[in-house]
Amino acid sequence: MVAKARKRQRSWKYVYEKDFQRAIEEYAQLCGWAFYHTYDSRRSNAGFPDLTLVRGNRLIFAELKSPRGKVRPAQVEWLARLDQVPAVEVYLWRPSDWPDIEKLLR
Repeated sequence: MVAKARKRQRSWKYVYEKDFQRAIEEYAQLCGWAFYHTYDSRRSNAGFPDLTLVRGNRLIFAELKSPRGKVRPAQVEWLARLDQVPAVEVYLWRPSDWPDIEKLLR
């Protein structure tokens, strides 16, 4: 007797933050942005955003989270303080924001 193959629907809703960050960095570089990311933040002040991006007269600070990643209080505080600075763009990005990220970096 030959068993029929069952079709399983898979849901790929999880993206690792490091892969998400790499995609943003690659796209930003293609669009002419310079970026900075602290490689090892264990000795840095808590909460500083993951990415700093600069192109021309634009400065972006972006905190990156996986779909289920939680924003810590220190991160909320940093984002709020940076958001008060005129001419600075501050974002909290998740993979579901990719279409908006592309538009902003283009």
